Amino acid sequence: MRSEEAKAAGEALLRRLRRLVARAGAVEETDHKQLVALLDDLETTRRGLLKECAEVEGEMRRASVRTTAIGAYLRNAQVHRGKRHS
Repeated sequence: MRSEEAKAAGEALLRRLRRLVARAGAVEETDHKQLVALLDDLETTRRGLLKECAEVEGEMRRASVRTTAIGAYLRNAQVHRGKRHS
């Protein structure tokens, strides 16, 4: 399960993305240095978000495997409970 620190990091990336989008609306088209810096910041944030997405996807995959295993265990337990031992 993801730690609180990992969740906080993901939230921080989303907040950063919102700030960058707001900053993009204020940048003048002629300010090339600021545009390049903004593009670099956006790319860095995008890579961080992709990494977070991959981690969440891995957790979801592991949870799905655990759910399947628990279901199989329960079905097996119910089958054995229904049989009478002589």
